[in-house]
Amino acid sequence: MTLMERAMIKPSSDLDEDDALLVKLRERVAKVIAPAVMARLIAENPFRARSEIGLACERILREEPWLLAGRCSMEEAINKYLDEVFGLGPLETMLSDDDITEIMVNGSRSLYFEKNGCLYRSENTYEDDAQVYALIDKIVAPLGRRVDESSPMVNARLAEGHRVNAVIPPLALDGPVVTIRKFRAHAFSLEEMRELGSFDEQVDALLRWSVLRRCNIAVSGGTGSGKTTLLNALSASIPFDERIVTIEDSAELRFNEHPHVVRLESRQRNAEGTGEVPIRELVINSLRMRPDRIVVGECRGAEALDMLQAMSTGHDGSLTTLHANSPEEAVSRLTTMVRYGAELPLEAIEAQIANAIDLVVQTTRYPDGRRGICELAGYSWDKDSSSCIVQTYFKKDMVTGRKAWIAFPSWLDDLPYLGIASKEEVAAWQRRASC
Repeated sequence: MTLMERAMIKPSSDLDEDDALLVKLRERVAKVIAPAVMARLIAENPFRARSEIGLACERILREEPWLLAGRCSMEEAINKYLDEVFGLGPLETMLSDDDITEIMVNGSRSLYFEKNGCLYRSENTYEDDAQVYALIDKIVAPLGRRVDESSPMVNARLAEGHRVNAVIPPLALDGPVVTIRKFRAHAFSLEEMRELGSFDEQVDALLRWSVLRRCNIAVSGGTGSGKTTLLNALSASIPFDERIVTIEDSAELRFNEHPHVVRLESRQRNAEGTGEVPIRELVINSLRMRPDRIVVGECRGAEALDMLQAMSTGHDGSLTTLHANSPEEAVSRLTTMVRYGAELPLEAIEAQIANAIDLVVQTTRYPDGRRGICELAGYSWDKDSSSCIVQTYFKKDMVTGRKAWIAFPSWLDDLPYLGIASKEEVAAWQRRASC
């Protein structure tokens, strides 16, 4: 018997009223449509299965109206049951809420979600760990993946593009754990992020100019600080006459408006332990695809070396993200990642970082849950000290909110000659920033 079948016929116990209703409805539907028959029908024809199961639920509730007992309407009860069978059960309402950005299933004990940067505990939970296992199977089975004791951890992606991570015992000590990172169907633009308070007009203008000037940009920050959101907004500013190749571990970037985007996604090894295609191979391959811009969703390993080499050898305007708490720390992180792929001298790696990356955008999550840009910086190479020097352009204190422009990028002088902005526009921007 599969986990899904076991979850369907589990008897009721100490549950709240809604859960008790679903359990009773599940028991009666199982008598009308055997779990094995239901599973086969769902696999062969989901549309027909949904219709037949819905009709069976309606017939049961009309014959036994006391099951509802004023808890909810017949339509709501049927929809909840269908969400459990065809969807992801209690997660369906969260997945449809655009304000929820993260969903955390801690076994059958608790269910949390992140909304507007703050954590909340959901009143809904799964009845037992068997239902959480069924949830995981429902997510990974269509992708040809499996989760068991020999492979107790998996990364996957929902059809909507949401990223899923699942860990089961023996790695997860208190039962199966599922974490879903949601992504908006419509990506934020720089203008929308500015209106939300992520940065001001001066930072907005510099970011737009840096993309048009084909600066190599690295967005760094901690987990959940908005790196991917900002990377998507920056990518949306790339001119439509350029060819973009995106490379991601799990496809998260959205290019709904740009006409020429090639999306690549890495692949993990299959159940037999073969078929893995890491990001590094995709970065190397992308160089043969005539890209105007290469966008790497996140540098976290040996692919950092190939990304830096691409930035330094004619693929200007490339963008990436990495985990780091400051632009200074980003140098150390990149150095460590490059050494995963090649044993190079520290000076050679830092020199390549200084030559490759034109702008570092540091993101952070503020105490109240808001996300924003707290620092802009650039790199340069100091021959005397043989080290990478970090030049801070802009800084915002995450506690007081005070902002200050400390210096301006030297590449601003190029903008009039490239037709991106006139000398008067650049001078006016510098005056406003200085004030």
